[in-house]
Amino acid sequence: MPPTRSHIRATAEAYRARHPHEREALAGLLALLDGTDDPCNRATLPDHVTCSAVVINRDRHVLHIGHKASGKLLAPGGHVEDDRTLLAAALREVCEETGILPGDLCLTPQFLGDPIDIDAHDIDDNPAKDEPSHRHFDFRFAFYLATEQPPLLALQDEEVCGAQWLPLADVRSPSLRAKLLDAEVAGLNGRSEPVNASVLIHDGHGRYLLHLRDQRDGIWEPGVFALMGGGRERGDRSLETTLLRELAEEAPGLNVADLTPYATEEATSVDGLAVPIQVYAGRWNGVPDTVDLQEGVLLRWFTLDMLDRLRLSPGTGDLIRRHAAQHPAKSSPPDSVRPLRHEAPEGTELHVVGVHLYLEDEHGRILLGLRHPDSAYAGNRWHFLAGHCEREGAISCLVREAREEAGLIIEPSDVELVHLVHLVDSPGARPRIQLVFRARRFEGAAQVREVDKCVAWRWWSPQNLPDPIVRYTRAAIEGIQAGRLYTEMGW
Repeated sequence: MPPTRSHIRATAEAYRARHPHEREALAGLLALLDGTDDPCNRATLPDHVTCSAVVINRDRHVLHIGHKASGKLLAPGGHVEDDRTLLAAALREVCEETGILPGDLCLTPQFLGDPIDIDAHDIDDNPAKDEPSHRHFDFRFAFYLATEQPPLLALQDEEVCGAQWLPLADVRSPSLRAKLLDAEVAGLNGRSEPVNASVLIHDGHGRYLLHLRDQRDGIWEPGVFALMGGGRERGDRSLETTLLRELAEEAPGLNVADLTPYATEEATSVDGLAVPIQVYAGRWNGVPDTVDLQEGVLLRWFTLDMLDRLRLSPGTGDLIRRHAAQHPAKSSPPDSVRPLRHEAPEGTELHVVGVHLYLEDEHGRILLGLRHPDSAYAGNRWHFLAGHCEREGAISCLVREAREEAGLIIEPSDVELVHLVHLVDSPGARPRIQLVFRARRFEGAAQVREVDKCVAWRWWSPQNLPDPIVRYTRAAIEGIQAGRLYTEMGW
């Protein structure tokens, strides 16, 4: 099926936010998306969506093809069909019209997977196809050639008559030309470079941490054990920033030490693009089951002798073996970092333990924080001041989180347990024990200390709680008000 209306709208809105001076020119696109007809169907008139590929070589020249129907030199492109995304439509069109395969291309660090340009242009009527005059909203995506040697072109005879590589200053589309010239100043150079980052996590004792990906359509390398990491986003200052953001999103609390660039690998994206990856190496010696994993199925330690028994992401086994040969294990793992699999009886389900602060002011109001919209958990919802137990006691964790998140000073002797929520979010999720503690006294005024997690603190009457609020937070407050000590949810 073609790209969803929500995908097209999100792509268009993000583009308009970056180019506010084009809002008026693209007003018709938003009107098209507000309509009931398929915005990608060429029968939708008087406007519909098309996609093009802006292919840039090492000389900073852009591929143009002769379009037989119009007689113009254009970037390869055309109508959307049963493409997963708009970018996938651009890749299919460039393949059909020029023979360039997705694996011959890679994303540019300047534009990543976002359109470099959205152009609205009029199309003359075509009596041969019984098409009246209409307008295209053309989403244009920029790609570099993945290798220094350009691929041989195999032009589509039916629609294409010749190809030319034109310098940026000679690009035919004025709007595209302007954006390319601006990007050249910002570093657009036609040379592929990593736009993804991953991390080879080891414990220094011969074990490597691998992440089992979800087995779902649209997931990159689904159902395999792989390194953690992901793609660069706009706003990431560096690939190390990309990696740290991805780790915070995928596994909050997994704090990897001694991050250093280790190797550059190449993978293939869901759309078939070549993806250069900057691989970092880093050290951690924790227990995977205590990590609050937000993406994927599980994390596990593996030794070299176990790699051949796993379904691995391509190249991961060789990468680990190479690192192990260059960094021999100093000794066997100490007892403090050995897997805990033998400490629990067979069939035991390990739980994540969370701690929560129930804090009242002199008016009986409760302190709640508004989670950041981009938070990996409960974005844009109100929640207790909370955190997950690391290798520490629950009250020590609460005292630490109160100081780190809000600048509040609490003495352990002033803390009492007032509620427990035994929770499972979904059938496949790891169950959680949520401990709610009351602090009888505290020092300080609540401040936003971790701006990536919380945007505001506010006192709320328990009879007038905010909406939206985390579901189990409301349940815990109602239980405390009613004098109950325990709540079960999701079982």
